[in-house]
Amino acid sequence: MIGAITVLLIYQLIGESLVVALGLPVPGPVVGMLLLFLTLLLRGGASPDLRDTAQGILQHLSLLFVPAGVGVMLHAGRVASEWLPILVALLLSTVATILVTAVTMNLALARVEKGASRDDE
Repeated sequence: MIGAITVLLIYQLIGESLVVALGLPVPGPVVGMLLLFLTLLLRGGASPDLRDTAQGILQHLSLLFVPAGVGVMLHAGRVASEWLPILVALLLSTVATILVTAVTMNLALARVEKGASRDDE
């Protein structure tokens, strides 16, 4: 487990370093996650230790929202003064997420059905 957490943190560090070095407008952990994803694609998947550790982290994912909630409470005055842009951003991003998910699901279902029809032939 320690080794898998170390791997995750190393990828996050690499992502942070690349963002700082290249001045990218993306959070470092996102770049690190992309690099980890590409590595797992090349390797053909995650090791059992990495998979188990990721499952453990996901089971306790709600705990990771506590710092975000504290941050919102810390800046409650600013949130109150800028509620309209925040509301619009939340609504638009929610609608965009639903649309992208629906399109992706339709494409995935079409691909599965196409594969199933090939198997019947």
